[in-house]
Amino acid sequence: MAWSSLPHARLRLLLLSNSRNPGGGWLDHAEGEIRDFLGEAGVTPRSPLLFFPFAAVTMSFDAYTAMARKRFAKMGYELVGAHRAKPGAARAAGGFVAGGGNTFRLLHEMQRRGWLARVGDEARKGKPYIGWSAGSNLACPTIRTTNDMPVIEPASLAAMGLLGFQLNPHYTERTLARHGGESRDQRIAEFHVLNPRVPVLGLREGSLLRVEGGKLELRLGPGARLFRAGRKPRDLKPGASLGRFDPRKGARR
Repeated sequence: MAWSSLPHARLRLLLLSNSRNPGGGWLDHAEGEIRDFLGEAGVTPRSPLLFFPFAAVTMSFDAYTAMARKRFAKMGYELVGAHRAKPGAARAAGGFVAGGGNTFRLLHEMQRRGWLARVGDEARKGKPYIGWSAGSNLACPTIRTTNDMPVIEPASLAAMGLLGFQLNPHYTERTLARHGGESRDQRIAEFHVLNPRVPVLGLREGSLLRVEGGKLELRLGPGARLFRAGRKPRDLKPGASLGRFDPRKGARR
């Protein structure tokens, strides 16, 4: 499964590992990237962004939406909550924003409310999609590489499939002293035993993946680590272009 066979030329994604860096405000580290991404998309107040607050568990959807609306207004963009709209609103939306939280809750609500297929279809037509943490997982074929606890059971683990590979947001290779649990690398190795043809990109904190014009590029932060079954993981720095990378061959074509 090659990277280049998956991102359609019209697909526009901005997928963040996290929403807050240590010592920084909410989305502060990614504000420049968000502005650049949405500015090119021509989003206007006449076509507000739809925000999906469904990953929230300990916060109400209204509260999460209000928080996101205030933050995006600061950047000059209007945002409305999808929990107060019907799936048909996806067609008129200027783009989509999916917040972080619990990935299982997010997917469950997207499926139950009829949003999942609608948003995926509109994103494939070129509407911008921004996600962080759980929202980034939603762009993958499945949510099988999330770090979250399955606090609720979705109808299936299949997500939007905008990418042809999996992401692991909040990736770290660090382990805790005197802790007997598996490391993230070990968990991803388990995934590859059962899913050997699907690459996994571990997004480190502070980093993001931008997909545009059929190309995939790492931006910000320390970068990512690429995992492929049967191969040594490869660290990728910010600025690395994945658009022509074939993970089956381990080389650029």
